[in-house]
Order: sequence, then C-alpha cells, then structure tokens
Amino acid sequence: MKKLKINYLFIGIVTLLLAAALWPSIPWFSKPENRIAAIQASGELRVSTIATPLTFTNINEKDYGLDYELAQQFANYLGVKLKVTVRQNISQLFDDLDRGDADMLAAGLVYNSERVKRYQSGPTYYSVSQQLVYRKGSFRPRSLADVTQQQLVIAPGHVAINDLQALKAKKYPKLAWTVDDKRSSAELMEAVLEGKLEYTIADSVAISLFQRVHPELAVALDITDEQPVTWFSLKDDDNTLPAAMLDFFNNINEDGTLARVEEKYLGHGDDFDYVDTRTFLRAIDSVLPDLQPLFQKYATEIDWHLLAAISWQESHWDPQATSPTGVRGLMMLTKNTAQSLGLTDRTDAEQSVSGGMRYLQDMMGKVPDTIPKDERIWFALAAYNMGYAHMLDARALTAKQKGDPDSWADVKQRLPLLSQKPYYSKLTYGYARGHEAYAYVENIRKYQISLVGYLVEKEKKVAKAIEIAQDYPAVSPNELNRNNFGMLPFLSLSPDESSGQIEVKAPNMLVDARRR
Repeated sequence: MKKLKINYLFIGIVTLLLAAALWPSIPWFSKPENRIAAIQASGELRVSTIATPLTFTNINEKDYGLDYELAQQFANYLGVKLKVTVRQNISQLFDDLDRGDADMLAAGLVYNSERVKRYQSGPTYYSVSQQLVYRKGSFRPRSLADVTQQQLVIAPGHVAINDLQALKAKKYPKLAWTVDDKRSSAELMEAVLEGKLEYTIADSVAISLFQRVHPELAVALDITDEQPVTWFSLKDDDNTLPAAMLDFFNNINEDGTLARVEEKYLGHGDDFDYVDTRTFLRAIDSVLPDLQPLFQKYATEIDWHLLAAISWQESHWDPQATSPTGVRGLMMLTKNTAQSLGLTDRTDAEQSVSGGMRYLQDMMGKVPDTIPKDERIWFALAAYNMGYAHMLDARALTAKQKGDPDSWADVKQRLPLLSQKPYYSKLTYGYARGHEAYAYVENIRKYQISLVGYLVEKEKKVAKAIEIAQDYPAVSPNELNRNNFGMLPFLSLSPDESSGQIEVKAPNMLVDARRR
C-alpha cells in the first residue's frame, strides 16, 4: 500500500511538470502576453479607490465621482467591465497593487518622487496643493513652527508625509506629526470639525468640497505648491497599461470629454464664502422643509435640488422678495414674463416655482442639440439669467476665439466679455451683463453641491440614530425620526442627469428683459 502511494505521487509530479512544459503551446491554457491582455482576458478592470465626494460616492444606489467616471470610460476603452474596490486609506490602496488585487489606483492620488520609485504613474488630469486645516474659531497656526506632534495627525500613506519630512530637514527641525492608521483624510477632517483633533492635512480640492457642507473647516496655511494628480499601477518591464492610459487620456482630451468631466466635478470654483455658505445651510433646516414639496412637484425635467438652488440664488427662498427693477417672488419673475406664463400672483410660492420652471424649460428646449446632455442645463441657466440671444452671442464669441461653443468650460470664460465694448460691439445682440450670468450659474452649482451633500449627511445621521433607537425599545425609530430630525430628504438625481431637451409652450423670448 505504501508503494502504491509513492507511485501515485511520482505520476502526479511528472504530470505537473509536463503540463508546465506544454502550457504555452496549449491554446486553452495559454497565459496572456502582457498586463492589458490579462485584463482583457479576465473581462474586468480592477480599480481600487477611496470613497470621497470627488473620487467615488454612491447616492441612491448610483455611483458618481470624477475618478469613477474616468475609470468607467477607461474600462469601456479596454472593452471590459469595471470592478471598483473601496479602501479606507491610501496605504491600503498601494497594498492592493503590491498584492495584485488591483490593476490600478484611481483616487485623486498625487504624483511624487517617492511613489514613482515603486509605482508607475499615469497622465496628470488635474492639480492640487496640500493644506493644513483647523476649526474656525480655534487657534490658527501661522507656520509649521507653531504645530506640535500632539496637534497634527495625518492619514497613513498621505503624500504630505514626504513633504513634511523635507520641510523638517530643511526648515523646521522640531516639526513632528502623528500618523493615524485607522482613519482617512476625510475622517480626520471630520475630527477637526468636531473639536477632537486640532489639525490635519488634506488636498485643496477635497477641502473645498468639504467646506460646501462644513464651512467651519478653515485653511490655516499651504504646505505645498500645486501638485499633479494621476493614476498609479505597478512598475515593471510591462508598460502596456501605462501606454493604454496615455492613449486613453489623449483621446478624451482631444474630443473634449476630459474637459467636460472636469468641469462637472471641478468647475464649481474655489472661492469660498463662509457666511454665505453657513446662511444657506441654516436655511436648509429652517426654510426648505416648507418649500421642498413644491420643488419636487415641479422639477420634472431636472433635479429638484437644482431647482431649489436656483430659487435660493434668485430670492433666498423668500416668496415676497422684490428687486428695485420690479422682479418678484421665489423665482424673481417680471410682470410681463409672469403674464405670458399665465400667472396671476408672482408672490404666490407655487405659481412662482411653476412659472420659473416652465421658463427654464423653454430655455432648455432651445439649447442646440450639439451641446452634450450633461452640460445643457448650464447653457439654459445662462440664458435664463441674461436672455437666450446673449447666450448665443457667448457661443459665437467662443467660436471666434477658437474655443468650443458646445463646451460650458469654454463658453463660461467668455461670458464676462459680453459687458466689454471691444467684444459686445461686434456681436449680434450687443451688451449683456455676462459677468453676472457667470456668477449666477457658478453660485447655483455651489448651492446644489452644498444642498445635496448636506442632505446626504443628514440622512446618514438619521439612519444611524434610528439604528441606535432600535436597541432601545422605549423610543421607537418612527418617533425619533419625526420629532428630532424633521423631513427625510429623498435624493433622486445627480448633476449629469439634471438636464434634458423637452417640448413646452412658452413665450419665445430672445432677449430676456426680466432680469435685474
């Protein structure tokens, strides 16, 4: 019996050796020649990322994010499905690469000399700087010399660690910090906000988005200059994946796709107004619950959050609002516009929202079909503010200056020129307050970001409170929800779905005289 076992073992070893020798010549066992071939053979692109509002987030079971959208398009380019794995911090991302659990990282990661020693970077698609943040009202350090190890905590794997090491060697010999192995940069910013931590470091774009919902977070000082953001993959002799990334980014840069995606996620601007943001967030709790049903009722073609943001920009949600030029109501309509829409009372909240939405629908219906779906709303809002004809002038001026008249990123840069004589004198419809239209659209986009972000966080807090209440039967979840948290928002649409072409019967006004 013992001899029989040895023979079987011998046969098994020989079989394995023969299989290994013959593997390359057997078609159904042939191994891919390179990394791209392996990805295509597997049928999926494995991407590791971190969940943030900019890179990757999920609202109502739908995924969004700058890195997510680009990674999805890259997977389409390769002809495979996208598989996303979310990690808690940057160190875990690079661990995925080291273990072979990810083909690439797409998480707003910064290029630096230390990372590229072991990993291959892709093309740059935007830039950020690293900043030290603190809670508004607490002590603001004026330099890194004012920061102690007990005060400054950084997420593991953060690029700023290399920058701090360089600053410590050259300028601040006493500089020290602590690395928290359990929390991400976003979680550390929340800790600063809650007063549990004095300082942390994050990138400028992440901070800007965080402040739209948490205006109490403030920037103390810049740690670095602008740094390129890129994807990362393994670094070895196989360069097929980096080459594919380069070709992909060249393609989407040439056809305008990259500019549109960046405009969508990064085009909200970097100017932050603490008082304005705080006032808006307070109004979400105190005023919006009474108006939300109206916005939801009439926002049939756009996201109701966007309609609410438009109304806030117009009137600060005051149904009795009146401007010196006579426009009135939640949507600030002129008397003539209101009459043409069949409205009898501009200060009636429902009539104003209904009329304003129909007027916007008219603008949306006129926007040229050549404009991408996810940007049509911004052109319509510019027309809503300054008149459709002036929006056409802005597109014509963009084309004259060799820009893309179908790209909102290109057209919005020309809006302020409509009030300058050297430009408007050569346009069909003449002078327009284009700088106001620019600010109008940008402000609405910021308010929409704040509104959606604030309600998402509020919903999460309610869900957590209900979960806790279930452990204490004396307080029912329904009672807790009704008495302590007010109306639960239903988050329904994303920015890229907040547009569409529709047919309406509304006045055909080229130049809108209703604006201030």
